[in-house]
Amino acid sequence: MTNNKTINLEALDVKLDDWASEPEKFAGRVRRLARKWNREGLPLEIKTPNSWKTQRKALSRVSTIEEQLRAEIDSITIMERDEEARHARRIEFARVRLELSLEEHGLEAADLDGQIRYCPETFRDVEPTDCKLPNDLCHRWKELHALRTELVERNLYLALINVERYAHFGVPRLDLIQDGSAALFRAVDGFDWRRGLLFRTYAVHWLNQAFRSHLYNHGQTVRIPVYLQKAIRHVKAATGKLGDTNASPASIAELTGMRLGLVESALEASRSTLSIDASSGEGEGNGLADSLEESDPEGIYRSSMEDVTLRQGLGQALGQLSDRERMVLERRFGLGTSEEHTLSELAGELGVSLERVRQIQMRALGKLRTPTLRKTVEPFI
Repeated sequence: MTNNKTINLEALDVKLDDWASEPEKFAGRVRRLARKWNREGLPLEIKTPNSWKTQRKALSRVSTIEEQLRAEIDSITIMERDEEARHARRIEFARVRLELSLEEHGLEAADLDGQIRYCPETFRDVEPTDCKLPNDLCHRWKELHALRTELVERNLYLALINVERYAHFGVPRLDLIQDGSAALFRAVDGFDWRRGLLFRTYAVHWLNQAFRSHLYNHGQTVRIPVYLQKAIRHVKAATGKLGDTNASPASIAELTGMRLGLVESALEASRSTLSIDASSGEGEGNGLADSLEESDPEGIYRSSMEDVTLRQGLGQALGQLSDRERMVLERRFGLGTSEEHTLSELAGELGVSLERVRQIQMRALGKLRTPTLRKTVEPFI
């Protein structure tokens, strides 16, 4: 049954706030209410980002991207403690509604990937036909996404505050802010209002994880494993205490308590890198790039160097599948065609259910993961 009535978020809060006094019963009550409102086709109110933003002050001069970002974030209203907990309960309710809709249609959360398009400013579809999945399922996803986005945006200031601790490591600040902002979504998904913590307290943990991960992965020209980077810091501290930059690995290992092999690996990994464009100091045009230059205008790569081309490898692998499995993979991932097709489109073409097409796809991918077939495409993965 479809109902045009929209559930006001404040009206929902009345129920959820009352149930929050008995946390052990909260999940069960939420599930029963979510199932009832799903059955009645009642949509949740979806607020636009403008509802939690104030008017942004105009910048007086030509500004950098970071300054524009800071001005945008400064215009966002920050949540109070009670408002955070209330909003977290809304998110839990919306997530339960989406899970129930997925169960009803026999789908999984992964089936939603890339299937829904929306306008970020309004959380509405760009066009009515943009969502290829059932309408109620698309709306449940948009309800949850809108609520998650609100909690993330209203805590973006945390990324600006905490990035200062990591901004002097030579990594672009905007890259750090971007990774930190994305980590806030993981914080939203893991936040439990029942613990009585402030969301910002929990979110800072995820922000620090994101910043450190970015530094470990992008802080050096050549990526060094995290355990070696930690070992390098201990080795540098030990050489400082010993007062000898050329201290032997054995003396460093004795001072730090680290294994000799790990100390040697850390010393080897800590060697500096040289830019390929840097001058060798012997005049113009004598850089490393010049000594490595290939005189052949066609370059050093030849397709004949490969034992098997990508086209041949894919053809051999797909040739081991049934006609239906091969057709589903080729159409689904655009192999040999100009565009990819959705599960819904393939289901209509084959005259089977969407779930059946997904099963065929998973079975075919499972066959391609076998050792024999994987060998043909592994060089290109």
